[in-house]
Amino acid sequence: MQITTIGVDLAKSVFQVHGVDAAGEVVVRRRLRRAQVLPFFAGLGRRCLVGMEACASAHHWARELMALGHAVRLMPPAYVKPYVRRQKNDAADAAAICEAVSRPSMRFVPVKTTEAQAMLSLHRTRALLVKNRTMLVNALRAHLSEFGHVAAQGQGGLAALVALVEKRFAETGIPAMAAPALISLARQIRLLSGEIGALERGIRAAHAKDEASRRLASIPSIGPLAASAIAASVPDAGQFRSGREFAAWLGLTPRQSSSGGKERLGAISKKGNCYLRSLLVVGATSILRRRGALSEEHRAWLERLLAKKPARLASVALANKVARIAWAVLARGGVYRNEAAQAAA
Repeated sequence: MQITTIGVDLAKSVFQVHGVDAAGEVVVRRRLRRAQVLPFFAGLGRRCLVGMEACASAHHWARELMALGHAVRLMPPAYVKPYVRRQKNDAADAAAICEAVSRPSMRFVPVKTTEAQAMLSLHRTRALLVKNRTMLVNALRAHLSEFGHVAAQGQGGLAALVALVEKRFAETGIPAMAAPALISLARQIRLLSGEIGALERGIRAAHAKDEASRRLASIPSIGPLAASAIAASVPDAGQFRSGREFAAWLGLTPRQSSSGGKERLGAISKKGNCYLRSLLVVGATSILRRRGALSEEHRAWLERLLAKKPARLASVALANKVARIAWAVLARGGVYRNEAAQAAA
């Protein structure tokens, strides 16, 4: 079998393979069990172009097939969907993947290393725990407000409420029946805070050892969290032709609805990596209060924008600019140089 291109539809236990030769003729359509995947590709006897959708376990299988000598390309599922013909099933999906991977205009996802995936697992776990802690904090505040106990927003107010529940519950006047529920919420909040702190220490330790992450942290509004997440998510900045393309991938560019030569721009598209986008927007929002970290050119641009636009729009626009700077740092090397801030320091 002179197979040159193979599309693989990934699953947990059953994998569908669709292979064609150099002329585009179908050579193999086959369903494989999980234990049969590597022996099948090892027995092909020649190097093939293998396409897969960038989904769960895709990076693992890509690394395994690359170790066998095959050229593996991962594609966003949304880019593969237009190639699906008629009915949606495993065989049709594998045929669509095989067709899509051979298109010259197709965009591919770089295969991540195990180290990069380990770093991202820390970030995703931290984000999940932060979300759960926020839910618990809102529940504790809501329950206590029903009994007339309200505290200020932020960590200070939260600490006061937790201390009220854990240490001075007898003085609150809250019915004893509510004690188990409120104490349980306070205990979970304290436990999650400790777990989040441990994860953040691990992220900072890994950031200190990563050269690309340290260079990204030289950019104003990018700290260890955002720097390590960008470095792990974008192992090869060369996949983007420019910083504008990188910002568009993050969803920080306006959504277009243009036709007939008339450009109509709306809010940001919010496509791409929502976690990186949120980190950049939060960092840009924080820099609005300490603009001295920016260069004179960027500070003047930001002040002109704030004079006519709301602060939230300005922070998103600044996040777009920071994303383009981050791409330049990754693609061209070096660090962000702010002569004005260095002179002031």
